[in-house]
Amino acid sequence: MKVAIYVRVSTKKQSVDLQLTDLRAVALRSGWEVTAIYQDEGFSGAKSKTDRPALKQMMMAAVRKEFDMVAIWSIDRLARSTVDLFHMMLDLRDKSIELYVHKQAIDTSTPSGRMMWQMLGVFAEFERALIQERVKAGIENARANGVKLGRPSIDKSIELRILKLRSTGMGMLKIARTLKVGTSQVQRICQPQPS
Repeated sequence: MKVAIYVRVSTKKQSVDLQLTDLRAVALRSGWEVTAIYQDEGFSGAKSKTDRPALKQMMMAAVRKEFDMVAIWSIDRLARSTVDLFHMMLDLRDKSIELYVHKQAIDTSTPSGRMMWQMLGVFAEFERALIQERVKAGIENARANGVKLGRPSIDKSIELRILKLRSTGMGMLKIARTLKVGTSQVQRICQPQPS
């Protein structure tokens, strides 16, 4: 089995050596061929996969099916959020790539590993629902306390300047740059109002 090893530490002062030693030993015992090692050093696990260069490279290699399994030392090396972890596992599963997690003894190529993966999906759904509830409650609380949500409205004088520049044929992007306002605000103001 071809295996890619992914290791991560949050700061440059930390070392990936322990993770690599353990994962190489598992690969040797299991008869796996380590085809690539991806290292993110100095990157928080809270960052998305697009913000961690080695993880991004690994996921692109997964798309090309360059390996059959990804080995990580611990779940928190891959993701801090259950939802993020579940989505990464879905991405791997879509390519028929298994996941081995050393510290938590999860191997999705085994029946018990697949069961853990399915349970993780349930927890990810639960976490997502809790987050949505907290966001809704926060918005309701803010409104109840008189907080106005959304972007601040544009001054009428700027609205008139936007319309005047648009009437001269100036593009919306250029208007936004010229007046230092958001492009979406320019688009909203220039949009014909329903009669």
